[in-house]
Amino acid sequence: MKLTQVKYKEETPPNYDELKKSANRMANWKERLAAVEELGKWKTEQTISVLMNRMKNDPVYQVQETAYDMLQNFGEDVEMPERNENELIKDTDKVLVRIKKSLPADHSYEDFKAKLQKMRSDIYDTYKGAKGDEFESWLEAQWEAAPVRTRRK
Repeated sequence: MKLTQVKYKEETPPNYDELKKSANRMANWKERLAAVEELGKWKTEQTISVLMNRMKNDPVYQVQETAYDMLQNFGEDVEMPERNENELIKDTDKVLVRIKKSLPADHSYEDFKAKLQKMRSDIYDTYKGAKGDEFESWLEAQWEAAPVRTRRK
């Protein structure tokens, strides 16, 4: 993202508690990104702490990168985190298999996608944010690769 110098205030934002909650809401990466951008306008120990946490722990790289930029703008000595190309949320593969197996054998990709979005919005949202334009093809490939439901004898 590489921001040019952003002006900030050295005080706590009036809506700090709300911004902190938004920055940590795992089911909505865009809300986290917006909160990180807003927190980057307010330099305090509290906002730095939240930004450090998002930079180090957010599963969506764009959020990490923005938090890094905001911290650098504050003059903090931080290192850019490496992009995680592997599993962003632990056991995602297992969750996708369970969801597929919970559906009727003749279900469609759209049925699978809808159930994932309903049952595990955190996984859906995180991978949608991380994969961007490649999300649909990635998710469909995961669906196709997952084993189908088998009948017990």
